[in-house]
Amino acid sequence: MKEHEKPLVTVILTTYNQEKYIEETLTSVFYQTYPFIQLIVIDNASTDGTMAIIDCLRSTAPAFQIIRNDINAGLCKAFNQGLALAKGKYVIDLSGDDIMIADRVERQVECFENLSEDYGVIFTNGCYIDNLGRRLNNHYRVDENGRSVAHIPSGDVYKNVLERYFICTPTMMMRTDILNQLGGYDEALLFEDFDFWIRSSVRFSYYYLDEILTLKRVVPASLSSMVYRKGSGMLASYYAVCNKAYDLNRDQQEFDLLAARIRTFIRKCLYAQEFDLAIRFRSLLNYIENPGWQTEFIVLLCRLHLPVNFAYRFYIKNLKKAPAQEGFGF
Repeated sequence: MKEHEKPLVTVILTTYNQEKYIEETLTSVFYQTYPFIQLIVIDNASTDGTMAIIDCLRSTAPAFQIIRNDINAGLCKAFNQGLALAKGKYVIDLSGDDIMIADRVERQVECFENLSEDYGVIFTNGCYIDNLGRRLNNHYRVDENGRSVAHIPSGDVYKNVLERYFICTPTMMMRTDILNQLGGYDEALLFEDFDFWIRSSVRFSYYYLDEILTLKRVVPASLSSMVYRKGSGMLASYYAVCNKAYDLNRDQQEFDLLAARIRTFIRKCLYAQEFDLAIRFRSLLNYIENPGWQTEFIVLLCRLHLPVNFAYRFYIKNLKKAPAQEGFGF
């Protein structure tokens, strides 16, 4: 591909109170081997020194755009603010504490340019790091050559998305036009990934590039840690996405997979003491199949309002130390 033919890539970086990590994250964008990058930074009303660091870097780094929100607009709305300004053929959604390996954009663009137009997303393996930048484990286990030891779904992954969490979210590069077709992220939700996977994979193919190109930081305040917090709103967002999937499903197998996923969310509702939401999940499940005695028993426990949240969060904190591999995370 000739230099003048290389497409522009928009990196939308959303940040909130990430003064410890934002400089390293921004630097990982500045030092990409691929030169055709539009960087848009959206600060979601940080109250720490995040913006001071961004302003300092702006005086010496390549030019980039900044949006400063007066209030925390939420992740999805902040991303959509950047998407409205995106000029790139492809988009990367980057958190203010994750790190891109130097040739990430180059490798993903090269791959995308060799795929047909029905491919909307490229994702890769990723490596989890702690707050000090120490490597913990990979999203997918790898062999001595750094290749995934398991088969990772590619192509039509809609059924796989219904079945389980398996995509490392920050590794994705997306076609800008499909994001626009979908109306961007759903701003009514607390998170973007499950909803985006459902709405996009039913229409577009995904491609797995078997390389580690992103370092994903694991911090206690991450959204994934909130799913078991009572009243966090996470499970309510999952309920909304399950309703969307119900409307999008194309065959009985997909309804079976959705039913199994709904059962897991009912259990999570018990652990998070989201009792009323568990009953709503159960009603949705009943449209697909008979819930069965095991699920009905869990719903009964929810109706009894058992105070199990503290005990379960203690278990999560002390026994689940590292992020899940092979896509069997929360």
